[in-house]
Amino acid sequence: MTSADPPQNPSPPIILGIDDLRPLPHATQLARTSAEGIRLLTEHRAVFIDELWLDHDLGGDDTIMPVVTLLEEAAFNGHPFHIGTIFVHSANPTGAETILRVLTRWHYNTHRATP
Repeated sequence: MTSADPPQNPSPPIILGIDDLRPLPHATQLARTSAEGIRLLTEHRAVFIDELWLDHDLGGDDTIMPVVTLLEEAAFNGHPFHIGTIFVHSANPTGAETILRVLTRWHYNTHRATP
């Protein structure tokens, strides 16, 4: 590992999920709102996150976009979150495309997953 590589988490893997409905059984921690998602990411700021699972619509008027903005601003400021893979599993195709476009632009390893 070089000094440019993100810190690796030896074990167990950290898998975070932000989704209002799905159980996400492989997630080690789960947030149900964007505010909870921001708190969860902030708590894991200094560690390598193996996987981050994102849903766009989080119930009512809440969406994942405040979380996406947090990730985007961190990358813009030169301190992106260290995340292995971000999976977007939203049933909202327009919302999913927005997430993918924004996070890919900032070089996060982002993939569309089937909800």
